[in-house]
Amino acid sequence: MSSPRERILSREVVATQIPSGDRALLTSGARVLIHQTLGGSYTVQTDTGLYRIDGKDGDALGEEVVDTTVKAATLAGGAPDPEAIWAQLRKVFDPEIPVNIVDLGLVYSMDVEQVPDAQPAAYKANVTMTLTAPGCGMGPAIAEDAKSKILLVPGVSDADVRITWDPPWNQAMISEEGKMKLGLI
Repeated sequence: MSSPRERILSREVVATQIPSGDRALLTSGARVLIHQTLGGSYTVQTDTGLYRIDGKDGDALGEEVVDTTVKAATLAGGAPDPEAIWAQLRKVFDPEIPVNIVDLGLVYSMDVEQVPDAQPAAYKANVTMTLTAPGCGMGPAIAEDAKSKILLVPGVSDADVRITWDPPWNQAMISEEGKMKLGLI
């Protein structure tokens, strides 16, 4: 892991506090240390704690603004490509763990359904996921991050990301790639 990079915010930004998931305003001129830049967001430390800043606000950190455009073709009838949705889920990270939620084994299922009676045809992605621990305050923020990334996929008009605790998550659910990133193998 690289060393934190110090930055001064050039403008105020709304950030997500870690681990509570609460929204907070970070003021212009605030000193931050960038600890992690994964999934199109920045995990930063301030004098008051850890926060996640969206990639669209990268300019406030003196970083490039993250392009969130998803270049994926739709399938027949305008249905979204499920692989594009999985690719988006691989861009979602717990801000305290440098492995995406798919490789952590947190996503239990993903399916796409056509919205009944919608004209033109509309599609909804349904995701069932869990967290590494029931007390994780970032759960709603991670689920919202997943939803916002899914909604960028061409053909997706709605997304439902649900958190479940059954079955409980355990380290055996981590993919081989995730285990390598975490130094577990």
